[in-house]
Amino acid sequence: MAQGLHLIWIIFCVHLICISSQQETEFIYNGFRQEDLSTDGVARILPKGQLQLTDGSGQKMGHAFFKKPLEFTSPESLSFSTQFVCALVRKPRFDGGHGIAFVLSASMDLTHAEATQFLGLFNISTQGSSSSHLVAVELDTAHSAEFDDIDANHVGIDVNGLTSIVSAPAAYFSDIEGKNENITLLSGDPIQVWVEYGGNLLNVSLAPHKTQKPSQPLLSRSINLSESFPDRKIFLGFSGATGTLISYQYILGWSFSRKKASMQALDVTKLPRVPSHRANSKRPPPLLIVLLILLGVIVFLALGAAYLYRRWKYAEVREEWEKEYGPHRFSYKALYNATNGFHKDGLLGKGGFGEVYKGTLPSNEQVAVKRVSHDAEEGMKQFVAEIVSMGNLKHKNMVPLLGYCRRKGELLLVSEYMPNGSLDQYLFHEEKPPFSWRRRLIIIKDIASALSYMHTGAPQVVLHRDIKASNVMLDAEFNGRLGDFGMARFHDHGANPATTAAVGTIGYMAPELATMGACTATDVYGFGAFLLEVTCGRRPVEPELPAERRYLIQWVCQCWKMASLLGARDPRMRGEISAEEVEMVLKLGLLCTNAVTELRPSMEEVVEYLNESLKLPDISPNSPGIGTFTPLMIGSNSLLASPTTKTVSASFYSSSSANDSTFVTHSIVHGHGR
Repeated sequence: MAQGLHLIWIIFCVHLICISSQQETEFIYNGFRQEDLSTDGVARILPKGQLQLTDGSGQKMGHAFFKKPLEFTSPESLSFSTQFVCALVRKPRFDGGHGIAFVLSASMDLTHAEATQFLGLFNISTQGSSSSHLVAVELDTAHSAEFDDIDANHVGIDVNGLTSIVSAPAAYFSDIEGKNENITLLSGDPIQVWVEYGGNLLNVSLAPHKTQKPSQPLLSRSINLSESFPDRKIFLGFSGATGTLISYQYILGWSFSRKKASMQALDVTKLPRVPSHRANSKRPPPLLIVLLILLGVIVFLALGAAYLYRRWKYAEVREEWEKEYGPHRFSYKALYNATNGFHKDGLLGKGGFGEVYKGTLPSNEQVAVKRVSHDAEEGMKQFVAEIVSMGNLKHKNMVPLLGYCRRKGELLLVSEYMPNGSLDQYLFHEEKPPFSWRRRLIIIKDIASALSYMHTGAPQVVLHRDIKASNVMLDAEFNGRLGDFGMARFHDHGANPATTAAVGTIGYMAPELATMGACTATDVYGFGAFLLEVTCGRRPVEPELPAERRYLIQWVCQCWKMASLLGARDPRMRGEISAEEVEMVLKLGLLCTNAVTELRPSMEEVVEYLNESLKLPDISPNSPGIGTFTPLMIGSNSLLASPTTKTVSASFYSSSSANDSTFVTHSIVHGHGR
């Protein structure tokens, strides 16, 4: 009998412990003044009781978690109901911001996450990883195509990543109207949110401030939360983040219970108010207004004088020798009107060599206008003559140069407008989707055809001298067009080109340029580096990589030696891939960049190799000159160690990225004859 009473007493104590444990994860906050929350980042509790997740600064994130985890003994025992009231407030003079998320996490430590579109939950490596052990209900106010968002005002359920398993535009079911009514998340008004889970069903409901809980949820999804939390321990909280899109994010109240029936409803009349963030509209004193008016008049007069001075100083330059180039000469007024006064809305590109603007001529022809500054007149006549000569070349895979305009200290070059920009944007910029192998091969063939024409089909041999992805433009049909002829050089067929100095871009410049000067073989070398760049999706030289991967030519050759040549291709390449074609192009790239000049093919042979009308020569990774990369040396200095060389280029759409340093010695800068 005594043993039976003892057993009953043990069971009773265990039951009390379970009840006590359950009560530890039941709470209600009508405003936050308690110390049961753990915060990090910029999250903090304001003096009036609001939980502020972000403070209006950019590229920040904040987290707030209830310190005690929700523990469960079996999947069947996992259930909960929670209600919170949030407010997302637009920052004055900003278009919008990123949203917030109610978080179920295996850990309170989310400091490894990133802000912006990641909502402070993930980073690029943890996004979509099953090891994240994180489930969230997002209230998203930004449209991110990366995560297949439906719009910039939606609610979604996320599991281990920000691509929602189910989402819907923000709304609530109106029992009066019998239909869903829209809610603007970024209105600045308090919004009630209910999240309920039980029997493997997760429901999410929204409602405006002081509105009853809807009878129908906005989202309802069958999901086994216990699979995401194998340790059977869940931390509950909130996450918010900002990027270039900024808003203020607040939680005004929060109630939670393991049982729906026992959850205490928030008293919305007792919640703290949403802080005001209106722009300062205080009227300045009269004296300040008078001073500002006087200052404005002075500034206006100064600007007017500066405008008249600049108009006189930079008046259009015309000389007698330019009469023969009349049809290729544009008036400055025509280009000014075509670009709406070189308005920033028409800016296509900007770099150390000038700015490129989109323009529309009176004939409705779209053009690109490049403004290049120069400080020397010697050699200008020959430079203009060569620009005009480039305009006379006709090939479907070249960007036509239409003409020029001269002003004191400034040269304007006019080219046909390429609507799809430069190829490097689709290789290196995340904003553009990566090309398929089929599209890349077509572009490679286009540029090979253009170079073959320049070397053998044009009236004179034309050396491009700066072949790279940023100088390959894409027309409306995404055909490749070779552009940037500001470094181009002409010489008669059969004659040796006169040399001045080595020009080009690191990684694309043949090693013999410093001693022998430019020739068709140095263009072939640059094209070989371009082949590897397009196929591998990386630039020829990337100093931040380990030594064994730093130089693309050496790395591709090493992959070949390890019998994994196909592994060098761009892993982001979309669509069907022909292994034979990829390996052929990579081998051709190594053949074109052969350190032994005489072993490089001509561009005519390259075109035949690409069209498979001629078989590649029998080469191996151990063939002479294959896979050798030597930094170009000029005198006692290496170009790789000389990033401060003064440069001028007449290129169009130049990307001017940090990894794309161009080194030029040009007649406009130094006054040398070309």
